[in-house]
This record gives sequence, C-alpha cells and structure tokens, in this order.
Amino acid sequence: MKKSVKTLGRMELFMNWMSKLERRFGKYAIHNLMFYIMILYGVGFVLMNVNPLFYIRYLSLDASQIFKGQVWRLVTFLIYPPDTDILYFIISMFLYYSLGTTLERVWGAFRFNLYFFTGVLGHILAALLIYLIFGQVFLLGTAYLNWSLFFAFAATFPDMQFLLFFIIPVKAKWLGILNGVYFVYELIVGNWATRTAILLSIANFLLFFLGSRDMRRVSPREIKRKASYQRQVNRTKSDAKHPRHRCAVCGRTELDGENLEFRYCSKCEGSYEYCQDHLYTHKHVTSHKEGETS
Repeated sequence: MKKSVKTLGRMELFMNWMSKLERRFGKYAIHNLMFYIMILYGVGFVLMNVNPLFYIRYLSLDASQIFKGQVWRLVTFLIYPPDTDILYFIISMFLYYSLGTTLERVWGAFRFNLYFFTGVLGHILAALLIYLIFGQVFLLGTAYLNWSLFFAFAATFPDMQFLLFFIIPVKAKWLGILNGVYFVYELIVGNWATRTAILLSIANFLLFFLGSRDMRRVSPREIKRKASYQRQVNRTKSDAKHPRHRCAVCGRTELDGENLEFRYCSKCEGSYEYCQDHLYTHKHVTSHKEGETS
C-alpha cells in the first residue's frame, strides 16, 4: 500500500513538473514539428544518394570531431534519413510523419517537442559518453529516435492497427512489444557501448512512460474525457455570466438576486418576461401599440 502511494506521488510530481514547464515555455513550442523533420530527412536522403561520404565526414554525430570544434554535428546528424531506398524511404516518411503529427495533436505541441528533443539530447549524450568512456566513435543516426516515436505511439494508441506487409492487421501494442523484446535482446548480447547507446537514445520513452507509470493520462480516451469535462465547465461559466431571465421593464436578472422570480405574460404579443414586481403592473405589448395597464 505504501509503495503504491509513493508511486502515485512520483506520478503527480512528474505531471506537475510537465505542466509547470508547459505554462512557462509552451509559447516557444514548434508547431507541426514533424513537417520540418521530414524536410531534414528529405535533404539527407538526397545527400546520402549523391555523396554519402560527405555526411559521414562532415555531418554525422562523430564525438571525436565534435571535441575538435565541429559542434554543428550536434544538429546536422538529424538529417540522416530513415532509409536510402526510394520506396522504403517514402513508406517510412509517411509512417513517421503520421505518428508524429498524431502524437502532437493528442499531447499538444509543447509536450511533443519536449519528448522529441529529449530523444535528440539522449543521442548526443550517448555519442559523447561512449567516446569518453570507451574510446569508441559510435555514429548514431536517427533510427532510435524514430523508434522512440513508434514506442510512444504504441503506448498511447495500443489498439491502433497496422497492416504488416500491407496485409496482416496487427495492433500497435504487439508491434511495440515485439520491438521491445528485440531491444532487450540487444541489451543482453551487446557490449557496453551498444547498451549505453540504446538506453540513452530511447531515454525519452523511458522517462515519459515507464518513469511516470501513468499512460492513461495521455490516452485518447482520457484526453477526450478531460476535453468533454472542460467544455461542460466552460458552458457552466458562460451560463453564469449570461443570465437566462431578464425583466422587460426594470432589466433585472436572476443574477441580481436569488429570490427574484420571472414569468412570461400571456397577454403580451411576443416573448416578454417580467420579474414579480412588474408581472401585474406592466403595460401589455400588442402588435400595434401598447395596451392599458393591467
């Protein structure tokens, strides 16, 4: 019981931290981020097919060259495309663009930006640490970054179906589990450099999902429920600001007093409403002119 209470406490702290960041820095979020990432992938696809050595020599995430002053590599490595074959490149572009834009619509631009760039920082940190600790140059592209998008999508939309080989319908959660098993296998059989690369490259998923242990908060059902609740709250606030009843004589509304009562007059032509003080003393309204006082 105590353990579950502590877990809930950590989840609340995590979500509160996210909300505070969004309130403070949300205005700086890049909207439609995946559109710009797709442009980078497109540039990388052309470059890798024209002169792949140029990317490796001058643009890749080579930690040894970064420490020599080529700091632009911290950004330019992002142009590495999902594939260099034209057919698989088009399929991958469509897939990752769809995943990213859907997550941005569900989470909001700021949280999606935070998730994506946390993955980018994880890649950079992995490359630098592997070089410093193990003395290896580990050229990380964008594969793990794209996989982290898929893991996030599978965790958010577990029952969404994909057509495997364009024929077999498979739910996202099973594909996510299958790839998760492969990652665990790589962690077991790989060396420490590989393990470091995997863990840090998908650190955004580990932090946002496994760290919070509260995937319901980002599920479409929960988000729809919250949106519906917010609409009801806004409608209630709107009704409170805009009164339903108004006396045609004195202009008072139900907001002017809890004990005020309003009635429509059956002798007036039109929808004229009066408070209890003017219901029997007003002049009746006719289509030609005002009638006599009742």
